[in-house]
Amino acid sequence: MKYFEEVQVGEVYALGRHTFVAEDIKAFATRFDPQLFHLDEKAAQESHFGALCASGWHTAVTWMRLMVDFRRRAAEQSLARGEPVAKVGPALGFRDLRWLKPVYVGDTVDYRSEVIETRVSNSRPGFGLMTVRASGVNQKGEPVISFISTAFVERRGTPP
Repeated sequence: MKYFEEVQVGEVYALGRHTFVAEDIKAFATRFDPQLFHLDEKAAQESHFGALCASGWHTAVTWMRLMVDFRRRAAEQSLARGEPVAKVGPALGFRDLRWLKPVYVGDTVDYRSEVIETRVSNSRPGFGLMTVRASGVNQKGEPVISFISTAFVERRGTPP
């Protein structure tokens, strides 16, 4: 991961894609969001969604998984080049969460994060704060999820 000083507003991180399949939608919903339109095709067909769809929380945690994998790959690549890796996190939370369209069985969501703000941390001088707009679009190019998240990013040459 880049150090705070190297992060630029406007940078976009392409995190990856995920295809939502019925078995995973049901398994997630069974554990965390057991509403019938996430669990049962017939009930979902009779709901306002019209078909089985993923929990919004499922789409959000998929972004998180892809973000962690992205950061891990970036760190491994930096280490392989002999470059130091900046510490990232924790996140301060998220805001403005929007589930814009349902994610149905077979939908493939392409996730990304765009840096929209950076600033030096007042409380932790060894870190800056990076704010990203996280988003996902389906295979039709339709936005399905978005939210804002802020996380600490280590500054170069400054004691944490």
